[in-house]
Amino acid sequence: MKVEIVGKNGFTPSDSNKDYAIKKLGKLEGILSDYDTVSARVVCKVYKAYHKVEVTIPSKNIILRAEVMEADIYAAIDGAIDKLVKQVRRYNDKVKDKLGKQGIRSVPLEDKKDERIVRSKDVDLEPMTAEEAIDQMEALGHDFFIYLDKSTRKTNVIYLRDDGDYAIIETKAK
Repeated sequence: MKVEIVGKNGFTPSDSNKDYAIKKLGKLEGILSDYDTVSARVVCKVYKAYHKVEVTIPSKNIILRAEVMEADIYAAIDGAIDKLVKQVRRYNDKVKDKLGKQGIRSVPLEDKKDERIVRSKDVDLEPMTAEEAIDQMEALGHDFFIYLDKSTRKTNVIYLRDDGDYAIIETKAK
């Protein structure tokens, strides 16, 4: 696994912080099918009362992401990795049960540089039903998900409404 560890808000991760994060990411080796080719980005931030760790692992079918705030940087790393392990297991189970596929495959992590754009994500659209998109969205813990509709072959966005129901935004090309 290629690992990039960076600090923000005036925090610079020490070598022991980096070694600890890399060691903990090793928990994914047995359950992440493309562990050797996956890229992970670990962002460590410090605030007055807590440390925050964000881990992002972009893959072909899903973007794994965990964010944890703890009083100690090591506890935040542990919490983030534990969340990722749960996400991978849950996703792999759903993929094997519902889609009959092998699980998560990786894509490279890319840095986009533009001061107005603070975050950029590449999304590989795989044909799926709205129900499968909801499963993906819930596995990520997000409130929206972009997918390619299996029947119409159009890009759609499914999102969780404030009332707890789901809605779909269907795109049309001009």
